[in-house]
Amino acid sequence: MPQFEGKTRDLLFGVAVPTIVALLIIAVGMNSSSSSLIGLKYTLLEAIVIVAVPMLIGLVWNQWAGGASGFLLGSLYALYYSDQLYAAQGGSDVSLLANLVSAMLIGYIAGALNKRSHSYKHLLFSGVTAGVMGAVVIAIATPFSTVLGETTASGLLLPFVSRILVGVIVPFLARLFLQHAKNQKDVKPDT
Repeated sequence: MPQFEGKTRDLLFGVAVPTIVALLIIAVGMNSSSSSLIGLKYTLLEAIVIVAVPMLIGLVWNQWAGGASGFLLGSLYALYYSDQLYAAQGGSDVSLLANLVSAMLIGYIAGALNKRSHSYKHLLFSGVTAGVMGAVVIAIATPFSTVLGETTASGLLLPFVSRILVGVIVPFLARLFLQHAKNQKDVKPDT
């Protein structure tokens, strides 16, 4: 029977932290009494699912993987959101298509600009540029949205701020992943 040779750090970051995050997500999802929590829930969902994940995959893999993951995750997000929207209002909206296209664009641009570079400056430039371009797509579609209403400065600013912030954070995580993968290759397995 194989022995577990993990460390406390492995258990903390491999089990405890993800479990706490999962429980927090469920708690926020179940607490629908506060409109600010509902807004936070959708903002975090959007930032993680259709911005951070495609950007990360594009940065550490390539533009095709980033674009494909953006398409798949953007489609899932649009289906989820349209179900919520249809249940509430009985209709759909162009902002859903903008979110799908934005996710694909973010993943593709991140990978196309980065070209598998491990340089943090290159990762950061690629991530921020991808985030800005994804926000541009949202900004173009927002005035045509029947759900989002009249376009305000803060309504246009939020997609830019959230995507640029993710464009700064995700390259740091990508760099950690790439460094970990490099360190794993340098370690020779015991035989």
